[in-house]
Amino acid sequence: MTTLVARVVSSFRRRALAALGVALVAAGALFVPLEAAVAPPRLQYQRFTLPNGLTVILHSDRSTPIAHVQIWYHVGSKNERPGRTGFAHLFEHMMFKGSKNVEPEQHTSIVSSVGGRANAYTNEDATVYWNTVPSQYLPLVLWMEADRLGSLRIDESTFVNEREVVKEERRMRVDNQPFGNLNELLYKAAFTTHPYKNPVIGSMADLDAATIDDVRAFFNTFYIPANATVVIAGDFDVAETTDLVTRYFGRIPAGAGKVPRDIAPEPVPAAEKRFTLEEAWPLPAVIVAHHITYDGHPDSYPLHVLAKVLSDGNSSRIFRSLVYDKRLAVAAFGSANLIEHPNLFYAVALVAPGQSPEAVEKALIAELDKAAADGVTDRELQRAKNQFARDYILGRESVQAKAGVLAHAEVLHADIATADGEFAIFQNMARADVQRVAKKYFTTGSRVVMHVRPKTGGSRP
Repeated sequence: MTTLVARVVSSFRRRALAALGVALVAAGALFVPLEAAVAPPRLQYQRFTLPNGLTVILHSDRSTPIAHVQIWYHVGSKNERPGRTGFAHLFEHMMFKGSKNVEPEQHTSIVSSVGGRANAYTNEDATVYWNTVPSQYLPLVLWMEADRLGSLRIDESTFVNEREVVKEERRMRVDNQPFGNLNELLYKAAFTTHPYKNPVIGSMADLDAATIDDVRAFFNTFYIPANATVVIAGDFDVAETTDLVTRYFGRIPAGAGKVPRDIAPEPVPAAEKRFTLEEAWPLPAVIVAHHITYDGHPDSYPLHVLAKVLSDGNSSRIFRSLVYDKRLAVAAFGSANLIEHPNLFYAVALVAPGQSPEAVEKALIAELDKAAADGVTDRELQRAKNQFARDYILGRESVQAKAGVLAHAEVLHADIATADGEFAIFQNMARADVQRVAKKYFTTGSRVVMHVRPKTGGSRP
């Protein structure tokens, strides 16, 4: 999930160019109709499953001598048990701490030594490890990934050290940043049951409470072949690579039992929730959020369009209204956070000096209500379609991007066909579709309103 604090920083950076951009948009200078966007070529791939349950997807692109490998483990922060938040992210770190045949931190150094790159990331739904290398080193990368899945080292001293690294990361990214805990405040208020209420990075208390036995149990439960998807894209021979994957990964035991998926759903909200908090922030903030559906649901596509029109960038309705027209806020942004389980559509505004949070709240709600009452214009819908066509095509420029598209469809949609199928959905969307979902989700009962006021006596360092 893109953090709200990153959106705050980005919003300030863009303001200088935004004035010119908004003026040009208002004058029609930047509107280019796109009557029939041309879809990019469909992604060609082979998909198979090893006897131990590992899913493998191969996309051969021999245009450049580069190979990219992604391994998606279908475990994120929503799979953590109460009192042990932050484990998925902690394990991302642990996976670089050595295996039977690879020393701690040697994985990334080996990849770098052959001219490649390797890294990883964790979100609410998945943990992803990736490697990009000159194609002749693809066998090496596959061997190292299989080695750490099959024989990861998990010892007490490494665990304790890495836990301190994660705690310091939390201090830098969350605790010591202005607006750094905005995500956590919103999600803790909006969710009562579903583990999306917990931060991906975890809490200090839970990290301190973790034990080496907890870590080993987490690995044995979630880091098994049946919970992993290997996607390889780039310059390789399909038959040879199939043999390599089978040889290296096929010998890893399947593991005991099925991966637990018993995640309690969030109860459907029956009434508006309101919160007023104090934080050591330099400016007041107002957040208006609504509970929405999940990624891949038919309603998710019009919700993406709504997010483009209402809150994506400095030419969006909310930014223009609150920052330029009414001058109520110094920054305003939002997003439809569409991920594996139902989540939130949120809009955030930082209150301008001399303005009241109450006036900002009223203006935010008015923009959302207007979308439900009037929908979007033909011009706004076409502009959003143009943007999605652009993003869709640019999102396939590299073998890494193609691998990510295929993996996302396979793991989070459980339907690899959506990797190509979503283009037509966006291009065929009608104004009525967008207004329908605005009316459905932007209701008083689903609304969460949060005012965060600066504490008296200073701000975060």
